[in-house]
Amino acid sequence: MDELLADLSAQRIPLPPPRERERRRKAAGLSTHQIADALGCPAEDIAAWETGAQEPLAARRAAYARLLQGLKTLQRPEHLDTPPLQEPTPTPPSRVGKKAEQPSLFPATTPVASTPRSRTAPSQAVAKPTGPLAVIDHDDTLTAHFTNGSQLPLDTSDLVSLLKWTLRSGLRRDKLSKQGRDSECDPLIVLTPTASAALHIPAALDDRARLRLADSHPVIAQLQQAGFSLTRRGFGPWPRIFRPITNNKRACVQVAITAWGALSQDGWNLPPLPPADLARLLGTYTDRLLTPHGSTAVCGEELMTALRPPTRPRRAPGGGGEPNPRGLHTALEPAPPEAPDAHPLARGRLPEQAMEEEAWDWSRPPSQQETAEFPHVVGLDTNLAFAAASSGLPVGLNSPPRHVLAPTFDKKIPGAWFCDLTHATLDPRLPSPFTATGQAPTGPAWYTTPTLDYAQELGIEVLPIEAYLRDDHGPYLTSWYERIRNAYLATMADLGVHEKIPQADYLAAMQRLATADPALLGLLAAIKATAKGGLGKLREGPRDITAPYTRWPALDKPTWRPDIRAAVVSRARVTLHRKMRKMAEETDRYPLAVLADCALYPAHMPTALDVAPPGPEQQGTPGLLRLGVNPGWAKEEGTQSMSWYQQQYAQGINPARYVKDPA
Repeated sequence: MDELLADLSAQRIPLPPPRERERRRKAAGLSTHQIADALGCPAEDIAAWETGAQEPLAARRAAYARLLQGLKTLQRPEHLDTPPLQEPTPTPPSRVGKKAEQPSLFPATTPVASTPRSRTAPSQAVAKPTGPLAVIDHDDTLTAHFTNGSQLPLDTSDLVSLLKWTLRSGLRRDKLSKQGRDSECDPLIVLTPTASAALHIPAALDDRARLRLADSHPVIAQLQQAGFSLTRRGFGPWPRIFRPITNNKRACVQVAITAWGALSQDGWNLPPLPPADLARLLGTYTDRLLTPHGSTAVCGEELMTALRPPTRPRRAPGGGGEPNPRGLHTALEPAPPEAPDAHPLARGRLPEQAMEEEAWDWSRPPSQQETAEFPHVVGLDTNLAFAAASSGLPVGLNSPPRHVLAPTFDKKIPGAWFCDLTHATLDPRLPSPFTATGQAPTGPAWYTTPTLDYAQELGIEVLPIEAYLRDDHGPYLTSWYERIRNAYLATMADLGVHEKIPQADYLAAMQRLATADPALLGLLAAIKATAKGGLGKLREGPRDITAPYTRWPALDKPTWRPDIRAAVVSRARVTLHRKMRKMAEETDRYPLAVLADCALYPAHMPTALDVAPPGPEQQGTPGLLRLGVNPGWAKEEGTQSMSWYQQQYAQGINPARYVKDPA
């Protein structure tokens, strides 16, 4: 009697129409055989249920209904290769000045079913989801949120099970280069604080010095018992957890623990977001740059390596790998003048023997005429100045520098040149292009090739005394810059700031950013931090307090190249000087202060439009500082009064530092 009543009750369990059953299965990427295995029935039965020729009976009907309900939460699009985001339609230039609705990067997603599931829930026979990563949250059960907006409840309760699911799931991304490393494809799982708690991961790290979980913690013991290992950095905010390679198959998962600051420090400054929105944001970052693997600086460095891998497939018989001549595959010692002060090569070095190719920190008092004529000052900040300077820049690759005495200067060869430029005649209303202080050089100094090339452009005689030259060279950073540029411009377009618009419309669009989507602004900040941090990694210093002149781990990486960073900084500095010099020739207006990539100008009106010439079609004048979204162009950093400038200068403060946010 009980069995009969159960059968009658099962017949009343609603099922979606046959076509919907098939659609949900295919949307999840499951075969009829996989469904049949989960339900313990022939695959022919599944096909019959999907055509309506038969209906499942009794307990099998109930299990099938639970399965279909679980698959409904996926809502996976049919075209699995579709990018996770649809690019918004650009606002036509003629309408840029009007207040337009900001496009939403994060449309609503299908909520997760809240009905309790048994431990044998059919979601364990999951299809392989698309995308490079998943955000794991916990609300009654662990749920994976994917970059395309779909969600999947998981029947896991510990980290080991979650890692095993991740390795089965198919989460991955393609390499950025055919010669790229397999580690680029590793899936990323991002744990929210509630997910970490559900997985028995502590809410905070006790070891604040090393920022890693103690090796004796039960979570690490469980990983070891299951055959998983950690890298030398251990279990910190960004642990990389792997199993030994078997049958040439890699098994490695990158984890981001948000409770430990994985996405809120070290260059990441994302706003609080629901898991689904966080997955979309990180998916966009991945689609435009790469899968996050640590701080934004680490991501910037790894992007360089991904685009210019250290090895390539061997062309000779036998296959295998060989060094990639276009990448950085050999750790090199710097030339003595290129070594940072903490480097062993700097021991006993005189200060004047160190190369100081750094960004500007310069200011001057306004003249009486400037004080009388201009009641305001306006800051013009160059977009992605240092990343833009890296485009097409020849830099040394994999050969040690060659020391030469009394060389003839050759602008085509990257290197460090010891040269006397004290005879140069410079306009004191402009910072010197040869020093970080902006003051004229007082004796011979070491310069990079871009600096001396610009000296020759100014008509200055260049007679190097000695040099360290890099004969093996190439534009290593060009593809890196192009990917950064494209990611930046695409995100600015999402925010409603487009290319090739009049300068006034550009300023108006930039002012609207104050009320823009915080998630998009967080994405933009992460992209910019990736560019800045990646270049900083080229001269990474010691992390821990060590004895002076003691080697640190970064020195053994092929990408530790202070000479490349110096060349980028040098080129950015002389490029800005060239624009300011031409601005002076065109407008008879000179900067009052410069800090890195921000130049402060006197102005009649408190707007950048008063400083930057309108040029053709109101889009600025080529060769001068011009307002626009493109990297290398400028935005308005801030405006203040001339009296404010004088007060700051009198206190020994560079006013360019605070023109945006007055101290």
